[in-house]
Amino acid sequence: MAAGSKSILIAEIGAAHGIRGDVRVKAHTGDPQAIGDYGPLHDERGRAYVVSALRPLKDDMLVVRFQGVADRNAAEALNRTRLYVDRSVLPAPAEEEFYHTDLIGLAVETVTGAPVGTVTAVMNFGADDLLDVERPGRTSVFVPFSRAVVPTVDIAGGRLVIDPPDGLLDEPGEPPAEEGP
Repeated sequence: MAAGSKSILIAEIGAAHGIRGDVRVKAHTGDPQAIGDYGPLHDERGRAYVVSALRPLKDDMLVVRFQGVADRNAAEALNRTRLYVDRSVLPAPAEEEFYHTDLIGLAVETVTGAPVGTVTAVMNFGADDLLDVERPGRTSVFVPFSRAVVPTVDIAGGRLVIDPPDGLLDEPGEPPAEEGP
C-alpha cells in the first residue's frame, strides 16, 4: 500500500460455509455485494484476498469464495479476519454522508463552543448511528448522529458541533447542569 494511504474496513470473514472453501462474510458496505467491486481486499497484515464468487445469504451477510481458499480447513483459518480496501478505490461519499473513518478523531464541541471530547467510534445497535465521544476526565457518551443533534460536520476543520439534548452530557450520579441566568 502506498505511504499516506488510508485503509477502510469493508467486511469481516466469519465461519466456514460448506466444504469447498466458502466463508460467511459480513459486509459493511451500503450494498453488501459491492465488496466484490473494489478489487483485491487486504487484511491487517497486508495479505490480499480476491473475491472469485459471492452470493447473498441474508441482509448484510454473504457467502464468498476467495481465490486460493479451496477447502474447509483453509476457510476456517480465515474466521474473524477483517477485510479492508484502500480509500482511493472507494467513491466519494454523497452530500450528508460520511465514511466512519472520517468521523473518528474529530474534535467535538457544543454549539456554544464548549469542548466536549473526541469521536472514538461510530456504533449502530440496530437503530441509528451513534458517535462514541471520549471526554477527558469523564465517562464517554454516545451522541445520536442526526442533523438535530449534530448540525455541523467539518471534516476539513477536524471538528463537529453538537446541540446535545438536555442531560446528554451530564455525568451519571451528578446533579443536572445549572442553566445560566
